[in-house]
Amino acid sequence: MAHPTQLGFQDAASPIMEELLHFHDHALMAVLLISMLVLYIISVLMTTKLSSTNTIDAQEIEMVWTIMPAIILIVIALPSLRILYLMDEISNPDMTIKTIGHQWYWSYEYSDFTDLNFDSYMIPTKDLEPGHFRLLEVDNRMVTSIGTAARILITAEDVLHSWAVPALGVKSDAIPGRLNQTSFLIPHPGVYYGQCSEICGANHSFMPIVVEALPVPDFLNWINTAQDA
Repeated sequence: MAHPTQLGFQDAASPIMEELLHFHDHALMAVLLISMLVLYIISVLMTTKLSSTNTIDAQEIEMVWTIMPAIILIVIALPSLRILYLMDEISNPDMTIKTIGHQWYWSYEYSDFTDLNFDSYMIPTKDLEPGHFRLLEVDNRMVTSIGTAARILITAEDVLHSWAVPALGVKSDAIPGRLNQTSFLIPHPGVYYGQCSEICGANHSFMPIVVEALPVPDFLNWINTAQDA
């Protein structure tokens, strides 16, 4: 859960988010080194009297400032392409959940279970219980089990929405008439919050997402309870 004075990302709750955090630090280090080099060159040019004009046509310098940026781009691009592949690769999921965006709430359908679907509305401020987060808590959470590769099919019924949970490293557009998919695997129990990340209308900020990860026995008990309800 993010807090007001937080400077970085939320703690990773999935392997993909851990990879994204590592790549962020990797890219930020490259940016820091480039910035320090540029600052050093600027300071040298401003404080040093140039006594020679031989550097104007120096082929060595031309090669250096052509090859170095290419190497830096490769160093940044290769890990980025690897993570993009990992995020897009969905093979043999253990469970499939269909997410449908509406104005302004979410619906969830558990395709692997019979008659298991529900709507998820934000809880109004006046109805919140102690410990709940304002504008983030919902009446029906999307529940999954830990250690389970979950595939999320995402679409919308009316306008563009976006299903995003930062701690899981998941963000996918919900487009009417189109079915997008993403996946995640949560190794530890917990509750993870997100919001619609697309400007979908007047109540855009009132479409929270809550993903609750339970141990497998508790998840099966929840399935039985939800089906009986």
